[in-house]
Amino acid sequence: MTRASPLRVLKNAAGSAQVGARSVLRRADFRRPVAPKLDIAIYTELDAVEDAWRRFSNVADCTAFQSFDWLAAWHRHIGARNDVLPVIVVGSYARGGIAFIMPLAVEKTRLARKLCWLGQELCDYTAPLLARDFSRRVPPERFRALWRELLQRLQRDPRTRHDVIALEKMPHQIGGQSNPFTALQVTANPSGAHLTHLGDDWQTFYFDKRSSATRRHDRAKRRRLGEFGDVRFVHGRDGDDARHMLDALMQQKSRSLASRGVCNVFARPGCREFFLELATNPKTRHLIHLSRIEVGSVWAAINLGIVFGDCYYHVVASYTDGGISRYGPGALHLRELMAHAIGLGLRRFDFTIGDERYKLEWADTHLALCDHVVAATWRGRPISACRNAQNRIKRAIKQTPAAWRLLCAARMALAGLRRVPQ
Repeated sequence: MTRASPLRVLKNAAGSAQVGARSVLRRADFRRPVAPKLDIAIYTELDAVEDAWRRFSNVADCTAFQSFDWLAAWHRHIGARNDVLPVIVVGSYARGGIAFIMPLAVEKTRLARKLCWLGQELCDYTAPLLARDFSRRVPPERFRALWRELLQRLQRDPRTRHDVIALEKMPHQIGGQSNPFTALQVTANPSGAHLTHLGDDWQTFYFDKRSSATRRHDRAKRRRLGEFGDVRFVHGRDGDDARHMLDALMQQKSRSLASRGVCNVFARPGCREFFLELATNPKTRHLIHLSRIEVGSVWAAINLGIVFGDCYYHVVASYTDGGISRYGPGALHLRELMAHAIGLGLRRFDFTIGDERYKLEWADTHLALCDHVVAATWRGRPISACRNAQNRIKRAIKQTPAAWRLLCAARMALAGLRRVPQ
């Protein structure tokens, strides 16, 4: 019987090990989820994608600010008059079904063309609409490759060519999954956002959130308000009532912003018409909740919110600047709104962007927001550099309480000087 040489035995063993390793790798490759092929379509007309967008938003992870009604109304009244081009990107799985919708836009500025989110200025959150299984099926590296391919396509089309990409106010989480845009080069937005999870009963929720001393203080302030007249929580109605409420809300808010030296967003042409359509159009009225606190004949506090999915979004709130304001009509209104949301069976109350103290008192969840601002051409390099520097400075100031208080005081002082008659 011929015996194999030791060298041949070693070679055979090594060969068997390689075959075994290849077999294990093949089995591992078979088990590894493969990123699905995605077909991309780009639309520059909202009407062309309306039906698919509406159907998808009913089952997708998204926020109220990505609803078709919100963004279509914004474009009709603000975007179109400023020559903003919608760039709606729809990604579909090869085997059927929408994977995502990105409501982007190209805006022309004096210096360059900017790729941003549609309606970015008036959206507290900007994000894509995502299929519920998107983050599981599309890993970050595949999304980055998809994003590069999309940008190349946009740059080849003269209509969608751009110099700078400025995607701002993006939440890290969309529904129950990570925002794929966080896989890009992002920086922290100067502001955060906050929400609270509602319970099944207002009294239980209220007692859990507020101490007995705070509740006594709330009751005392309400009694003081009652000295000025009957205190009522009133829901807005259609037609003239909605128009009057919106006008009063914008007047109160504009005075408040002016007194603090803050830019008045409502002064932008088309803004009033945008909110008015949402509040009065039968197709969008379900989205908007208008309400007020009446103290006698005075509209002491007014609010515009959004009801979307299982969430109430606290979007724009104001209160009168008269003597009544000392007794917290705005705080009372907020409590009534949360009680109303619980009564509707909603699960979340979103205070939206901003780090105001009253939000921190009620919130149990902090939402981190991020920005993606990069140059797409040489013309966009100084713009992106300046934008990123400004955001870093803003965030440093906002995250430093003493610096933020000093800035707010300086703005108010300057605003007061502007109001002094010459």
